[in-house]
Amino acid sequence: MRIATYNVNGVNGRLPVLLRWLAESAPDVVCLQELKAPDERFPEQAIRDAGYGAIWHGQKSWNGVAILAKGCDPVETRRGLPGDPDDSHSRYIEAAIGGVLVGGLYLPNGNPRPGPKFDYKLRWFDRLIAHAATLIDMDVPVVIAGDYNVMPTDRDVYKPERWLEDALFAPEVRAAWFRMLDQGWTDALRALHPDATIYTFWDYFRNAYARNAGLRIDHFLLNAPAAKKLSAADVDAHVRGWEKTSDHAPVWIELS
Repeated sequence: MRIATYNVNGVNGRLPVLLRWLAESAPDVVCLQELKAPDERFPEQAIRDAGYGAIWHGQKSWNGVAILAKGCDPVETRRGLPGDPDDSHSRYIEAAIGGVLVGGLYLPNGNPRPGPKFDYKLRWFDRLIAHAATLIDMDVPVVIAGDYNVMPTDRDVYKPERWLEDALFAPEVRAAWFRMLDQGWTDALRALHPDATIYTFWDYFRNAYARNAGLRIDHFLLNAPAAKKLSAADVDAHVRGWEKTSDHAPVWIELS
């Protein structure tokens, strides 16, 4: 099973890119982030015509997450994280697909730091960690994938000294990441490529993609049953070079 995550940066505006990549890569499951569309504007028919069932949690202009499954409809198990009934952001969705539980997330950016957006990011991360604690010991493979908006280590960012004040590289955010890993989750890309330079995001400015001045902020965390099946993981970095593409590239893993 090939499971992918892709921050599309606007599902309708980037639909040709998404459909081109789906046809090329043919993943079995896809977690999408930053739909930037309310529920009624999700391009369900185009996705179905490409061979995928879908569930989605949209929001006008901002946020939004979806899970696609090739040849079937994902069985939704959760929409939104527990812990804050007043949270109106569409950032988490979860589904059972082919014996695997897949959580798709879009963790808050958190800038500017300090400030209320950064405080919200830390609270949201705490809620994610609390929910992840209920999933880690399941006896089925669990995959939590998406745009985490965190560079865990210096290896995950081009010129880390330039990011010391940014919310994506803040000590509190990186500490939250490792608190989650301490539950027993495996960082899939690092498990297979421990020392490689891996980026999943390149800014539109300063010719970042051509210079490979990127960040690794899109991640897969796997519980033990999923980690035992992990056979491959990579980034479709060439998609970032396509015309009118997202500033993220699709990232994928394969479970045997």
